[in-house]
Amino acid sequence: MSGKAVLENVRRYRAIASLYRQTAAFRPLQSHSLLGQAERWEQLAIFELESYFSMGSRPKLVQERWDGMAVAA
Repeated sequence: MSGKAVLENVRRYRAIASLYRQTAAFRPLQSHSLLGQAERWEQLAIFELESYFSMGSRPKLVQERWDGMAVAA
């Protein structure tokens, strides 16, 4: 995966996390769950960056985590 694609993915993941945090601010009863989702998306962004810079066999793991996130959402 190219560096541009990785950065685009990270941007998207962090944008999703931001939306969860913004929603949590307006839905106090669900804020705990929403902030947990935001944290999961931030962790996915970090994992994607770490995978790219480690140059190991982790891109497959990134896809597996993405698939898991999609199922959980």
